[in-house]
Amino acid sequence: MTQAKNGDTVMVHYTGTLDDGTQFDSSVGGEPLEVTLGEGGVIPGFEQALEGMAVGDKKTVNIPVEEAYGEAHSELVQEIPRDQIPAEIELEIGVQLQAEGPQGPFVVTVTDLAEETVTLDGNHPLAGKALNFDLELAEIKS
Repeated sequence: MTQAKNGDTVMVHYTGTLDDGTQFDSSVGGEPLEVTLGEGGVIPGFEQALEGMAVGDKKTVNIPVEEAYGEAHSELVQEIPRDQIPAEIELEIGVQLQAEGPQGPFVVTVTDLAEETVTLDGNHPLAGKALNFDLELAEIKS
């Protein structure tokens, strides 16, 4: 049976959960995710878990923080004056905004609102978390 290896493009169904059981993403009921192994298009631990799987194989993996989105960095959390955000933008906790930085655009998440300030977090929402994935390899394309 052919096993997925570096350079192969595979189709995989997945369900991602946190250690507390909270589901954060899933392809079940939709189209499988297409991944080319070795290109770095997904987090390292997810890609590594797919290597060696054959079509129809299922497995559950726990991906530690360092093989997922890495540690959260406190320097990416900033409190800014509310008046620095355009008035037409409705602010609420959890809303993601696009900001402009020295290296181009990036996404921040509103994590706290005060009367005069807004706290923005530039970390990936899953940074600092171990991730669990239920995987099912649907197809090996090449």
